[in-house]
Amino acid sequence: MYPLVRMVKEVWAARGLDPLPLTATHVSHHRCWPWDLDIWLELNNGRALTLYDLGRIPLAMRTGLVGALRRNRWGLTMAGASVRYRRRIRAFQKIEMRSRAVTWDARFIYLEQSMWTTAGECAGHVLYRSAVTGRGGIVPPETVLAAMGQDTTPPPVPDWVAAWIAAEEARPWPPMQDDAALARGGAA
Repeated sequence: MYPLVRMVKEVWAARGLDPLPLTATHVSHHRCWPWDLDIWLELNNGRALTLYDLGRIPLAMRTGLVGALRRNRWGLTMAGASVRYRRRIRAFQKIEMRSRAVTWDARFIYLEQSMWTTAGECAGHVLYRSAVTGRGGIVPPETVLAAMGQDTTPPPVPDWVAAWIAAEEARPWPPMQDDAALARGGAA
């Protein structure tokens, strides 16, 4: 189930915070609850991606993105993600989440988020490629940033982000299939 109550709490808390430029970091604090766990009694990897929403939406509010989305009847979608999990997060453990935009190009805004333990260790990190959508498809980030009242000049693309973008460009779409295996009923 989606963590609606937690999202309402984060949205409520973020509405009183100072506005941020898009590349500034929004910091939020969370707790891993028993219903966030997998069968190994640690934060479920899928649930971690859902919990990252708890940092992204308040970031979008503080930067003016939510207002621009509403005014222009735009939507927001995630168009890709690259995730690293490095430390276990257990039940009742506190988490600090850091969320910010890294850069943007002609189609996408690249966001990074991380979860940190109280010991100061990074437990997980995700790079997202997000898109704002309108009636005609993807709305160029330059248009979106102008509607937000933000600087439209993108920061330099870090090497690690550029490498991921290049890897995504090289990745086949739709995914390749083993037609022989499909004919046998999925057996390899």
